[in-house]
Amino acid sequence: MARRKKESDVHKNPLDDNVHIKGAGFIQDEVITDTLKNNYMPYAMSVILSRAIPEIDGFKPSHRKLLYTMFNMGLLQGGTIKSANIVGRTMQLNPHGDAAIYDTMVRLSRGNEALLYPYVESKGNFGKAYSKNMMYAASRYTEAKLTPLCHELFDDIKLDTVDFVDNYDNTMKEPTLLPVTFPTILCNVTTGIAVGMASSIASFNLKEICDTTIVLMKNPDHVVSDTIVAPDFVGGGYILYDKKEFDKIYDTGRGSVKVRAKYTFDKKYNCIDITQIPPTTTSEAIIDKIIELVKTNKVKEINDIRDETDLSGLKITIDLKRGINPDVFMSKLYKMTPLQDTFSCNFNLLIKGKPVVLGVRNILLEWIDFRLECIRRRINFNLSKKRKQLHLLKGLSKILLDIDKAIKIVRETESETEVVPNLMIGFGIDEVQAEYVAEIKLRHLNREYILKRIKDIEQLENDIADLELTLSSKNKMKKIIISELENVTKKYDSGRKSEVLYDVIEDNIVETVEIPDYPVTLFMSEQGYLKKIKTANLRMSGEQKLKEGDKMLPEIECSNKNELLFFTNMQQVYKAKVDDFPDTKASVLGEYVPSKLEMGEGEQVSYMAVIDDYSGYMIFVFENGKLAKVDVSAYATKTNRKKLINAYSAKSPLAQALYIKEDTDIVLCSSSGRMLLINTAGILPKTTKDTQGISAMKLKKTHKVQSIHLYNPGEFEKEWRFRAKNLPAAGALPSEKDIAEQITF
Repeated sequence: MARRKKESDVHKNPLDDNVHIKGAGFIQDEVITDTLKNNYMPYAMSVILSRAIPEIDGFKPSHRKLLYTMFNMGLLQGGTIKSANIVGRTMQLNPHGDAAIYDTMVRLSRGNEALLYPYVESKGNFGKAYSKNMMYAASRYTEAKLTPLCHELFDDIKLDTVDFVDNYDNTMKEPTLLPVTFPTILCNVTTGIAVGMASSIASFNLKEICDTTIVLMKNPDHVVSDTIVAPDFVGGGYILYDKKEFDKIYDTGRGSVKVRAKYTFDKKYNCIDITQIPPTTTSEAIIDKIIELVKTNKVKEINDIRDETDLSGLKITIDLKRGINPDVFMSKLYKMTPLQDTFSCNFNLLIKGKPVVLGVRNILLEWIDFRLECIRRRINFNLSKKRKQLHLLKGLSKILLDIDKAIKIVRETESETEVVPNLMIGFGIDEVQAEYVAEIKLRHLNREYILKRIKDIEQLENDIADLELTLSSKNKMKKIIISELENVTKKYDSGRKSEVLYDVIEDNIVETVEIPDYPVTLFMSEQGYLKKIKTANLRMSGEQKLKEGDKMLPEIECSNKNELLFFTNMQQVYKAKVDDFPDTKASVLGEYVPSKLEMGEGEQVSYMAVIDDYSGYMIFVFENGKLAKVDVSAYATKTNRKKLINAYSAKSPLAQALYIKEDTDIVLCSSSGRMLLINTAGILPKTTKDTQGISAMKLKKTHKVQSIHLYNPGEFEKEWRFRAKNLPAAGALPSEKDIAEQITF
């Protein structure tokens, strides 16, 4: 049963007893800029310095922590172990959770194919960087170890070449940088988004980078572009050579690289196999874009497209229609899809704790300084070690002069603590040397053992002299770096993955696809459904299918190569090609034109004109009796615009539109029953599409023009009654015989 609260319990403040929070309960005004500075800036700096931007060794902190953990686990040798084990151990250095650590491992792995020179040897499903759907397996199912290349990252790490700091809970030490023996920063793609800045570093061929670094050490004025051809990406593909843009990247660290997919054509199956794509896209994005182009009739050369990626690698297959030139077709896809994409370069990295954007040349110079410092620290470490060893051996050599004396001193010394001081006095050696002598086993206190040890004194003296000479000469240290770079190139160079294309003219690569020419008949309904039927198949066609309440307009015979102008009730015209509509049959409803052409809400087709060369005129008759004659060339455009606004005047409702190839007689019909016969040659054409035209037919206030049609010779018994000498004219009422003739027509 719940205890009833006492009144004193209810009103008691838990902070009143022993806890006091400074400033609690007080509201203090603060300048917003100070709040941002105090609260947001530490976060921003943490992201920039400790998360998103790589350093001169080529790694972000998350990469470095993972690789160093794997090195400590002995994974440079032996077999692979479970990834989950590695992830768990890495959490001792990286507190950001197992998912983030495993994501990092996946990207560094050979199996994921995200890096040109991977650092993690993978076993199991590590996904693919070029496919968003090919996800990696959970860490408990996969295994990993370090690749042989990681020897170049860790072989010097125990020789005091870099600084070590405490991990996040002060229980371990971790390196601030890795003593890499080649410029890893430029050999793998590295991207990161920080706060207010980002980094995007392209990858280059290892041999080209090492060769350039060697030449720069010999000649600081070396032109980088002489030894670095272009970036190189793990996915291969073609790189479009642009010397001006590449020089900009080499000098400033900013610019862009155009990368094209690589393909082969299979004549036997008439299909294109795409096997290499740009690093900035995925196979799914490419396929989705091509499907979209097919649906919008921008690409008509394809029968089918499918993803045939398997264990052998990436493969996108495109089945072509007969007679399609594969090279011309791919040139078209390069301009319309991510099959050609741009890698944007922003070489932003941390140099001595400060983010800077540097070109390739300056990055290599900074790396040379970094590596020189590593070499200097390594030499100092080895020098100190050899000096200490020499010092000990020189003390041992003095014992050689009288071994019996040494034994006597040790034997006659009553206290253990007095052994070292007595040896120091007896042989004139220092405490370190005396401690070393005192620790020698009794079995080694013989002439043979001591002679074997002290014969290394001369070699040590020579080694120390050489190390001191090297340490005092920057050129000698550079020779060591050059030797290491040559060794790296010899062991790990695997050639370029991306092929460079020179003198590519992109502006002229798209060629218009030849549209097949054959006679067709168009059937348009009042509600906007269009059917295209091959004229040769009309004999086999049955009755035209229509929606209930719909009505078929007069059919039009034309060529499949003709163009269509769809004038709508909102004074707009939509342009299309007859070929955009598929061949069909009478038993289907056809294509709903407003949906096909993506018309606006409530927009319907008022008239369809079939044209072939933009010659002739559009006749617009309005309900107020005005008539406009517009040259069809006014609707021609140099670009492939699909919609034109202000296609005709909006001053009065449109009664009807009519397309004529040349001047001819037309008949205007009003709601009063009157008809007016006009020859369009007497009306001046306009190039302004939305012209109001001229007053053609006189109307009473309650009447309006209803329709227009081409005059059929013999339609009127007395033609002169309907033809006016001057416009506007009222026209004439047809006789009974005229009406009978019209019914016949």
